[in-house]
Amino acid sequence: MQENKKVITRFAPSPTGFMHVGGVRTALFAWLFARKNNGVFILRIEDTDKKREVEGSIEHILKSLKWLGINWDEGPDIGGPNAPYIQSQRLETYRKYAKELYEKGLAYADPYSEEELEALRKKSDEQKKAFLYREHRPENPPKWDGTRPLRLKIIDPKRYVWNDLVRGELSAGPEALDDFILMKSDGYPTYNFAHIIDDYYMGVTHIFRADEFISSTPKFLALYEALGFERPEFATLPPIMGPDGKKKLGKRDGAKDLLEYRKEGYFPEAVVNFLAFIGWNPGDEREVMSINEIIEAFEVNKIQSAGGRFNEEKLLWLNKEYLKKKPIEELEKSFDEIFSKKYSYEHNLIKRIAPIILERINTYGELEKYVLEGEFDYFFKAPELIKEMIIWKKDGTLEQAKENLTFVIEILNEISERDYVLDIIKEKIMKLAEEKGRGNVLWPLRVVLSGKEKSPDPFTLLYILGKEESIKRVKVGMDFI
Repeated sequence: MQENKKVITRFAPSPTGFMHVGGVRTALFAWLFARKNNGVFILRIEDTDKKREVEGSIEHILKSLKWLGINWDEGPDIGGPNAPYIQSQRLETYRKYAKELYEKGLAYADPYSEEELEALRKKSDEQKKAFLYREHRPENPPKWDGTRPLRLKIIDPKRYVWNDLVRGELSAGPEALDDFILMKSDGYPTYNFAHIIDDYYMGVTHIFRADEFISSTPKFLALYEALGFERPEFATLPPIMGPDGKKKLGKRDGAKDLLEYRKEGYFPEAVVNFLAFIGWNPGDEREVMSINEIIEAFEVNKIQSAGGRFNEEKLLWLNKEYLKKKPIEELEKSFDEIFSKKYSYEHNLIKRIAPIILERINTYGELEKYVLEGEFDYFFKAPELIKEMIIWKKDGTLEQAKENLTFVIEILNEISERDYVLDIIKEKIMKLAEEKGRGNVLWPLRVVLSGKEKSPDPFTLLYILGKEESIKRVKVGMDFI
């Protein structure tokens, strides 16, 4: 490939329903390379396997990529100079090239039925040797009329050597080559045929792909030669491994559809940052990087060949980092939208509890779960009390708790509305706690305010709830005792 040739990459998923993180990472790396080199990124839908196609999947793919901010320059929804970008709409193009190969004697109609092929494979198994279709190639195949599969004829089985931008020099011997199907009997092309035609038509210069395609590369190279096409550059990405690092990530390891992460309240920029670092790094100590920083740092030679682990704890940590970066006004608005579905309150309450909430959650999805479970009910309504819970566990009694709560009310009444701030509240209550015993003061105070053994500290609760509500809850607690 000429060095001054414009970089063109593509992502070509099949509309089979599930948008796996492995496929999304392939799209991301291809997109990053195009953006880094001021190139073109194409989205193409490969829907030639109609048996596996799931209705609505194309829209699902578009929605997933758009959520992450992976935008395309040419694609099924926006068109482009090489439209259409859905393979089922390009059948005439595939038939044209299939016919050319057939007329040149480089392809032939497959005369065998499924039963006959299975018998040939079984015979090879009995002889304990690999089945190669080309060893059973018919001498006088029937005329190809589109109702039979069309196979490429491997005239010169040989060793292929090619360079991979990530893996370096790779090779495979003649045993990796066989007569493979180009066109199926249903009139649709196979993946092995269609993607090569489309990449040529669309001028794709660099193909980012998963490692399972390495074994098929000799077939692709044979087809490039038969068609007279210049081969593009290959960049084979490392596999995404499960949490144990021993096998590839699968659904049993917690792999989810991409939009599940949106549903769970992850930020798209956190997911992009996370996926970019599975098998790549900028070469320095940075871990939290904006998309523009990742584009600027992205180099193919920094992609590793060994598999990278899928660590969801790392994703949670990254999302927390992005959560902390959000402007407080944006956080308050998001928290307000979630809390208002269940509670009625004055808006200023959200301002006071926002820092507490931020400490507790990693995603908005976690907050929605906590709200649904009533985890933060005590901010919005007085708790139901359990008498035994109010007693300080070490050496407290109900009488001590009631007496100390009386002192708390006296202190709160002495604080003016202007001085009712966290520092002053803490100073005055701590003075009482040091005198009467921390546990005997702070424990019952926490419980009557929140109804929980675990909650923000009682000083923070007194401040968030406000003077009037705090005194009201402490009095209820005393009466309950």
